[in-house]
Amino acid sequence: MSKLVKYGLLFVGFGLLILIRWFENDLFYDPYLVFFKNDYLYADSPNVEVFKVTAFTILRYALNTVISLVILFVFFTDKSIIKFSVLIYMIAFVLLILGYLYFVLNPQQETYYIFFNVRRFLIQPIILILLLPAFYYHRLKN
Repeated sequence: MSKLVKYGLLFVGFGLLILIRWFENDLFYDPYLVFFKNDYLYADSPNVEVFKVTAFTILRYALNTVISLVILFVFFTDKSIIKFSVLIYMIAFVLLILGYLYFVLNPQQETYYIFFNVRRFLIQPIILILLLPAFYYHRLKN
């Protein structure tokens, strides 16, 4: 893959992640966006449609995951890295969605901060931000 194509694909991939974030209010049903922008530690949890908010959170995680895997593949062009990344994303999804559902179904002010961070891992490409330098460092060591 030529450098021009590689940089173009990376630009498109990161651009798509930015667009998902930029248009999050229009693309996804998520009453927690407004809730966590305010002084949420002292407010009551918003009323949500559990199925709808969970479905849109899963959709957002899936979009971020697919784009992140493409970015990782373009950056490293190593199928073993992608296989390992898919495993990481699957394990993270199961653990995070279970925690997310617990906090959505049992909102308590004492756990809002933990919920905020669990939700953040589901809706933001934080795993990509962790994996890119980890794989880069691993490549430098080998």
